Amino acid sequence: MRAGGTINGPTMFMLADTALFIAVLASVGPKALAVTTNMSINFMRKPPPRDLIALCRLFKVGARLAVGEVSIFSDGDEDEPVAHATGSYSIPPQ
Repeated sequence: MRAGGTINGPTMFMLADTALFIAVLASVGPKALAVTTNMSINFMRKPPPRDLIALCRLFKVGARLAVGEVSIFSDGDEDEPVAHATGSYSIPPQ
């Protein structure tokens, strides 16, 4: 929580990065060295002081790179996201 009764941006960024990481590992299996290569987030509105929900979708999972998006919603208000992120992960060779 930050001053003003909202959830700070770095917390939402961490949620997006973690959600995308979990989606990538669920798709390719446990890869110890899978790392974020790019992540961009847009903060769309101030989230109320409630739990956040991340909805992740992978666009592409290749041999060396995975690309996806994460929409972040406030619990109980899943109609409009509070943030939207896109990112990519490097997948280590077998």
